[in-house]
Amino acid sequence: MEEIIFKNVESAFMKVRCKKCKNEQIVFSRPSSDVKCLVCSELLVKATGGKGEVLGEIIETYS
Repeated sequence: MEEIIFKNVESAFMKVRCKKCKNEQIVFSRPSSDVKCLVCSELLVKATGGKGEVLGEIIETYS
């Protein structure tokens, strides 16, 4: 069986707090589309074609 080796990636999951309703949700740091709050639909992370622009407050980062 072939061994699979992963490269170091600079992406991670983050817990982000919505500025409008204070809801916290986990999002990807490099989203392919805009991420909205599940409660109030406020934009949390704007897709930029690379690392997303976080519009909420980053609470925690998971690598």
